[in-house]
Amino acid sequence: MNINRRKILSLLGASPALLAGSAQAAAHKKKNESEAAAPVDINTIKVEGLNPRGMPPSVQLAPMAPRLSTLDGKTIYLVSDGFPGADHFLDQIAIWFKKNMPSVTTVYRLKAGAFADDDPKLWAEIKAKGNGVIMAIGH
Repeated sequence: MNINRRKILSLLGASPALLAGSAQAAAHKKKNESEAAAPVDINTIKVEGLNPRGMPPSVQLAPMAPRLSTLDGKTIYLVSDGFPGADHFLDQIAIWFKKNMPSVTTVYRLKAGAFADDDPKLWAEIKAKGNGVIMAIGH
């Protein structure tokens, strides 16, 4: 019976690179035989395989923010990450609030940096003066 060791290893989730260990063991045995040394048991040779997927860091979950019972009299920050068209979209939201919920104050801000960059100054302002955030994140 012909066994494809590569296929078996891949089905087990191991890297076919582990086959290199067998070749190393055979070469080691051949070397010892040529030196007339004691025979080496191939089963005692250890091979370490590394997972090519790696080990991702653990994820720290953050709880959701508490929900507001009402938006009346609240300040809502409209934050853009600078994606083209986001400012127009947030402007339409501000117009909607003025028309439908005039007691809500909206404040437009452009976040510093790119999408994933932190903006501690803006977050501090929102925490100090705002009650909620609508953030337009481009794709």
